[in-house]
Amino acid sequence: MLTGVSAPGDNGTIDDTADIDGLLAEIRERLTDTVTTPASMQSLLEAVLVVGSGLELDSMLQRIVSAAVALLGARYGALGVRAPDGGLSEFVYVGIDPAERSRMGHLPEGRGLLGLLINDPRPVRIADLSEHPASIGFPPGHPPMKSFLGTPIMVRGRVFGSIYLTEKIDGPAFTEEDEVILKVLATSAGVAIDNARLFEGSLTRERWLEAVAAINSRLLVGGSVDETLALLVDRVRDLAHTVGTYVLLVDGTEGTVRAAAAPDPPATGSRLDLTDSPALQAIRTRRTLITDNLEGLPAAGAGRAAILPLSATSGVTGVLIATRSARSDAWDDAEVTRLKSMADLVTVALEFAAQQRKKRLLDVLADRDRIAQDLHDNVIQRLFATGMSLQSTLVPGTDPDRVADIVQHAVEQLDRTVREIRTTIFDLHTTGAAASTSLRRRLLDVVGDLTTQSPVAPNVQFAGAIDTLVPARIHPHAEAVLREGLSNALRHSQSEKISVSVTAGDEFTIEIVDDGIGLPDTPRRSGLANLERRAQQCGGRCSTGPGDRGGTRVLWQVPL
Repeated sequence: MLTGVSAPGDNGTIDDTADIDGLLAEIRERLTDTVTTPASMQSLLEAVLVVGSGLELDSMLQRIVSAAVALLGARYGALGVRAPDGGLSEFVYVGIDPAERSRMGHLPEGRGLLGLLINDPRPVRIADLSEHPASIGFPPGHPPMKSFLGTPIMVRGRVFGSIYLTEKIDGPAFTEEDEVILKVLATSAGVAIDNARLFEGSLTRERWLEAVAAINSRLLVGGSVDETLALLVDRVRDLAHTVGTYVLLVDGTEGTVRAAAAPDPPATGSRLDLTDSPALQAIRTRRTLITDNLEGLPAAGAGRAAILPLSATSGVTGVLIATRSARSDAWDDAEVTRLKSMADLVTVALEFAAQQRKKRLLDVLADRDRIAQDLHDNVIQRLFATGMSLQSTLVPGTDPDRVADIVQHAVEQLDRTVREIRTTIFDLHTTGAAASTSLRRRLLDVVGDLTTQSPVAPNVQFAGAIDTLVPARIHPHAEAVLREGLSNALRHSQSEKISVSVTAGDEFTIEIVDDGIGLPDTPRRSGLANLERRAQQCGGRCSTGPGDRGGTRVLWQVPL
């Protein structure tokens, strides 16, 4: 009767039939002298089949409790799942209506008699709960309960949890036959739960493989490193059920947040003091560290963390941190192995970014001769042409209106020439060691990251002493705003021309203008809200609307 219980083997059945054979032998031995009627035997076998149907764990736990209550005639039933700390991580119940549940307060935590079944896994049958020395009573609003029957559920030799039944309906107390039947049901439940966990594990492995494939695909198609890392920490948080997931780059005793997925994540680019943090221990030993010491880590609401070093060819560059609440499952070996694969992907992404930066630097160096030639061919020629144009105004009798037009045109040409020279010079001057601290360079890198595979090359202009006037606290916001705004323009505007203007004066402004289709009637608010939120955090403002010649204009302004 039990061979229909399936496990995730290659053929959809249990790979090792020893569990089934042993279970059947145990059922025969226990029931031969105890279960007195064929009807009871039939009901038990039907309950075993109900318990073993399906492989979804949460619904299976509910079926186990419901089957036990119906089979043994109990008014109330529950199943508690053992937590790593010895309490209960989950509590499934039957028989208590919503009104009673609301009056009871929090669910049981595994103390008293319920904890006894976990710490001393043997069946317990009591005629009156109040007379047992381990009983700690009931909270206010809890329905009265007298008779009790409980037994542990064992999975692979370990306590998974316990089944509890109270209030025998057709008698004053549960009988010895009830105890044997519940033990048999718990044994079959243990096999079914093991099968469900194996199946759940196979699905989990499949989801992790899909996540790895998605991240690899993002890298291979030229996605930016920031977008790739954001995808990675989001996937780790979902798949590993973490409170938060973070990528920190470490320099000495300081860490820089490169990516974060958490309810209230630290800003990308923010710095942390890791002097007393276990992150440094993971880096020094180059080994994964599982710890409940969260000193210095961005781990609000967490109780334990898995810290994995990011080992690159040049050494350990940082850590991948995944945090869980104290009552969550402990990190098992399979999960740590999967986290290591994600840490390897982080390392690949960071090394890819480093190679991209080197390539851009080489491209800039290779372009210096070309830029010098362009300055000679275009700027100098434009200056020469402007001079010739102005010289024509010296001819006696020239119409004053024409002179005014020539002068105005000359001023515009000179202004354009000055802007081009300034941008070119600053671009060249920030390609060396100062690039890591130069906001101008970092903004140009953002443009480079986003336009590597784009047919549209934005026109970027800087005005003012960007690297001198703009404080460091604004830098990560500026990078994020430019990335968000330019990414939207490249992906959604269908534009042929995009201009980016960055100005530092009394205010620091980033203006992004495209000639595309403009904003939709109901624009997506998430990206725009993010720009507005960052502006407000810096005491500034952000506006989005149509450009002077159509398209879209984003203007982000903060005071200096």
